[in-house]
Amino acid sequence: MIKKILFLFLTVTIFISCNDASKKSECGVSWIGGKIVNPKLDYVVISHNRNVIDTVALDSTDSFIYKIENTDPGIYFFSHYEYQALFLEPGDSVMIYVNTIEFDESLSFSGRGAEKNNFLMELYLLNEDVDDNMLAYYNDGPEEFQAKMDSVSSARHRLFDDFSNKTKASKAFKEIAKASIMYGIYSKKELYISANSKKKVYDESIEIPESFYSFRDSIDFGNEALRNYYPYFRFLGNHLDNLAYDQYKKEAPFDRFSFIHNKHKIRIIDSLITNTSLRNTLSRNSVVRYLLNGKNVEEEMQMLEAFKKLNTDSSDIAEVEKLASATIKLAPGNIIPNVALVTTDNTMKDLHTIIKKPTVLFFWSGESIKHYRNIHTRAAELREKYPEYQFVGINIDKHFKKWRRIVGNAGYNDQFEFQFESFADAEMRLLVNYVNKSIIVDKDHKILDGNSNIFSTSIEEQLLGYLNK
Repeated sequence: MIKKILFLFLTVTIFISCNDASKKSECGVSWIGGKIVNPKLDYVVISHNRNVIDTVALDSTDSFIYKIENTDPGIYFFSHYEYQALFLEPGDSVMIYVNTIEFDESLSFSGRGAEKNNFLMELYLLNEDVDDNMLAYYNDGPEEFQAKMDSVSSARHRLFDDFSNKTKASKAFKEIAKASIMYGIYSKKELYISANSKKKVYDESIEIPESFYSFRDSIDFGNEALRNYYPYFRFLGNHLDNLAYDQYKKEAPFDRFSFIHNKHKIRIIDSLITNTSLRNTLSRNSVVRYLLNGKNVEEEMQMLEAFKKLNTDSSDIAEVEKLASATIKLAPGNIIPNVALVTTDNTMKDLHTIIKKPTVLFFWSGESIKHYRNIHTRAAELREKYPEYQFVGINIDKHFKKWRRIVGNAGYNDQFEFQFESFADAEMRLLVNYVNKSIIVDKDHKILDGNSNIFSTSIEEQLLGYLNK
């Protein structure tokens, strides 16, 4: 009922405004409204071109409505715990419906402009279906792989032609839709090139003819309308990774987290990307990813200096400088930051007080049942093999009672289960940027590895190696 009322309100508002001679300025207006089922926050964020337009509170029915003045036709972002791109232009009145339990699967649009966004969502989901089969496609020969991509491309363009014939779409939207199809295919070709480049290490690679690379001749390295659109942005990332590897493939294996890879990638971004904002975003993302996985302080400082010479956005520079400072503090040999923790009986403890012998810290969230079960199973396996270490689970959520209930119901040993007192503080100081991360420290709180992966096969070699030192 709420959905229908909001839709009617938005449609009538736009219709009246754009047909009233005294309100012609309203025709540059668009509206976004919506309903969030099972909300995780009490607000949504609306942004455009990396700039937050506004934070909009949910009402008592978990709905919202927002008016955008002077709408610039293009890609906007709606965020509620997860991000979703949508296309808006003047006169649109788009209603969003989403259930956070199954965000992508439940997402739907209604209202004026909805058909465009539902079409883009259809393209996205079809692209995900192809992605699910990519591992098998990597073993195909170039001609067979090309034929499959041509078939996918033809099917997508038939969908686009059918949509265009039935719907009066603007030139701006058509460019976005066609780019979504084209760069989605281009991205898969780059991934195919990358997969076979990695195989060369084992002399298993498939020889790729020059004709396969011809798609690269039509790349736009500075498209303003697409610069924040996922299919285009993902393609550029994959393409730049391959170009970077071409520069060092005779020296080292492909590793997008390595210093040599990102050193070359930064240089290529500088030389190829013609749009300043896009160049800033790509360089920021590349350096942030490198720093979050960095293990060498000297190389991290070199990367920071190269980034500061390239990026012209002062907020990007400030963010990366802050991140670099945090990563350096997590370098091996440093004392781990003494963040505040909460026990299951709701008392405070400093991290240092619980480290009484060599310790592996791992992190989890109640938002993913499968993950927290898997990571505790992995910790239990390692604990049995390496009793010299204690394995400490730290919950990253904000809900104390829910966390304590999970620990109790799962039968986890509460002596080794804690929650961050302030995740915002701990996230920056310990760089808990992905859930499989682990930090290994000795009994004196000295960091042995500030950026390990508890599921990695190499972690057992690490643990043995530290014991034998």
